Amino acid sequence: MIESYIKRELYLERLRPYIGKSLIKVIVGQRRVGKSFLLFQIMDELLARGCKEKNIIYINKEKLEFDYIRDYKDLVSHVKKQAKKNKIKAIFIDEIQDIESFEKALRHWHAEDKYDIYCTGSNANLLSGELSTFLSGRFIEVEVFSLSYVEFLDFHKLKNNKESLLKYIRYGGLPYLVNLELTDIVVFGYLKNIYSTIVLNDIVARFGLRNVVFLEKLIEYLADNIGSLVSAKKISDFLKSQKIKISSQVVLNYLSNLVAAFIVFKVSRTDIHGKKIFEINEKYYFEDLGLRNSLIGYNLEDIGKVLENLVYMHLRINGYTVFVGQLGVKEVDFVAEKNGEKLYIQVAYLIINEATRKREFGNLLAIGDNYPKMVVSMDDIAGGKYKGIEHVNIIDFLSKKI
Repeated sequence: MIESYIKRELYLERLRPYIGKSLIKVIVGQRRVGKSFLLFQIMDELLARGCKEKNIIYINKEKLEFDYIRDYKDLVSHVKKQAKKNKIKAIFIDEIQDIESFEKALRHWHAEDKYDIYCTGSNANLLSGELSTFLSGRFIEVEVFSLSYVEFLDFHKLKNNKESLLKYIRYGGLPYLVNLELTDIVVFGYLKNIYSTIVLNDIVARFGLRNVVFLEKLIEYLADNIGSLVSAKKISDFLKSQKIKISSQVVLNYLSNLVAAFIVFKVSRTDIHGKKIFEINEKYYFEDLGLRNSLIGYNLEDIGKVLENLVYMHLRINGYTVFVGQLGVKEVDFVAEKNGEKLYIQVAYLIINEATRKREFGNLLAIGDNYPKMVVSMDDIAGGKYKGIEHVNIIDFLSKKI
């Protein structure tokens, strides 16, 4: 459907079993992570399977030509007119959350059982709550993220080495960067514009927020506290020390809005032995480190926090549900779960001495089960095991599926 692109095979593999099926395919993720191009890739898969281009309808709510499609009635009417002329078989709708009551159109088409339906959205709550019930059993959701480290190397034609890793850490993985010179002035200028779009369109306008100044201060606070335990009360108390009075409930609401727009992810704590999920003191990680760095600057003193963010995102990209582990007074950075299996991970910048080694590996050794455990760091000599626990270099960890 477009001249050239680099395939996102990770997501195509997840979607291929459903291509041509009646299930509604819902693709969600932060703005500018490549959802639109993934739609184009699916269109080309359909064409390769014998579908004709005229039988595909594409609606992009970010384009002015589709501005008149305001609600589900407009949407159904538009598709009906196109279907009469071209016998539409597949429907693609980009940024569907901008269409009021869109779920009614999706349900209508699904009931007709003659369309292959795909839609994207930049809101984590796109099909939650009542909407999920309304379309229960009729959709499959796939979350798309910024480029993984391996994708970043592929897109930018880079060798797999520490220099490339540092570029990935500094500039992040938004796919459009492949068209830009990787310099601070160029990349951060672009990323600041993307950040403004997310804040104004996907958060302020969508949720009707009034205190934009506080919202931006909150994002900067989270950017500076990656990997730290955060609570609404702690943030509220911090703001009071800055002569800003914001209640804990307002803080919670704003945090929820940030998560819904995919700008950050909330990671809850779990009691490793008791399997209890704690309801306070979560951690927050950024979807894209480049966006984070464009806000507060790139500082190698933050490398420990940044490595945690990298490991967290790699786990999510690989389909894991992730928690922070609590083991009495000890903390395990990540408890990752997938297909009934677990993986425990500690993240460190460098294992510089025996005290650091005992701390990082000791927390994992205190866990009594037999699930895999590893420490991930930037040590060049990482590899092998310490008392049965793997020690993995961050580049090696990011370079493989897990």
